[in-house]
Amino acid sequence: NKESITPYVGREFSDLEIEDLLKKFKLTYKKKDNISKFTASLLAQEKIVGWFQGRSEFGQRALGMRSILASPREAKMKDKINSAVKFREPYRPFAPVIPLDNLMEYFDIKESIHVPYMEKTLKFRVDKIKDVPAVVHQDMTGRVQTVTKDSNPLLLSVLNNFNELTGVPVILNTSFNINGEPVVDTIEHALRTYISSGLDALVIGSYVIEK
Repeated sequence: NKESITPYVGREFSDLEIEDLLKKFKLTYKKKDNISKFTASLLAQEKIVGWFQGRSEFGQRALGMRSILASPREAKMKDKINSAVKFREPYRPFAPVIPLDNLMEYFDIKESIHVPYMEKTLKFRVDKIKDVPAVVHQDMTGRVQTVTKDSNPLLLSVLNNFNELTGVPVILNTSFNINGEPVVDTIEHALRTYISSGLDALVIGSYVIEK
């Protein structure tokens, strides 16, 4: 069963562990009953969000557990993340993450294919480029990740909530790290990266910290 294979095999932290550290560092935080809905509302406000959930990903790509998430609707978002958060070259592209059910609506393909590991580059439909400019590369493609209820239910919920708020079922996804550092794996590393970068919010387990 392909769907039982998962890249999410790293460390996981309970809400109790997270809250203990937030208290230890004397950070102001809020606990949310519906974390995906609240995260979608931050993204709809063009906030850049550090997203730390469940088990970390195996491999080099951020697949929605240790990610920086943002709205793809404004072209300037790409430059904003590169300069204020990732501290890297302005030409570097960001990946679109999208529910599998919406893939053919946004990409110029003959049939729908599940791309759970961000392993394919697909061409955007010309009429959709204006809706998601921050995730469109210069050759009009995107290195896409598709999400299903089986592959990542929490990220799918964020996407569906964002779609309800904005009419766009696509989110910008990049690895949760700054240039020259490994991808965030622990609570402490997530907090340090959030504090030392231009992230607007950190969503970690059921908790939210905002600047």
